[in-house]
Amino acid sequence: MDALCRLFGKSRQAYYEKSRYIVGKHVEEDIILSLIGEARKDFPRMGAKKLLIYLQAKFQAMNISIGRDAFIELLYRNFMLVRRMRNKRKTTFSNHWMHKYPNLIKNYHPVSSNQLWVSDITYIETGEGFAYLSLITDAYSRKIAGWNLSPILRSNNACEALQMALKTLPENHTGLIHHSDRGVQYCCSPYVRMLDKHTIRISMRRERRSA
Repeated sequence: MDALCRLFGKSRQAYYEKSRYIVGKHVEEDIILSLIGEARKDFPRMGAKKLLIYLQAKFQAMNISIGRDAFIELLYRNFMLVRRMRNKRKTTFSNHWMHKYPNLIKNYHPVSSNQLWVSDITYIETGEGFAYLSLITDAYSRKIAGWNLSPILRSNNACEALQMALKTLPENHTGLIHHSDRGVQYCCSPYVRMLDKHTIRISMRRERRSA
């Protein structure tokens, strides 16, 4: 062993530290894969990004840290990525009487975090039907600021995701824009009041018109 270490210019201590690191990473990956397998029993069609969000609390409880790219790579290496299905389920209801705000982000590009939040709702297939995932993403850092998962599509889902996101916002923030579609969940009074209370400007994209 000493001869091999000298040959490659490594000390015995460095060799064993590297070995422990490699073994530790394999054990950590096995734990992550086990948690993914359990989650996939309930959410067989959940994509990598949503799966990482769903498992984040368990990772933190086990002191496991893994980024989005490494997580996707791990899924890919273990043939656990799912094919994306075309979203056919309606999550936006914009034909309502509530005030709709103009689009403030045409040609706008944030240069730091907490300048632009983008809200959206998507659905995921579970073993018991469908669930709705409300997300608020920081457009600059691409980090999830707030989220809510519910089996029922209701306005309160978006409000709870916003409440989570607001807890991450510095008290001295300025100039933050919240951008979304014109769905009723983003135009309702409770949601708008929370944005106004934190001096967050409201931006909404126009509906896509079919030809």
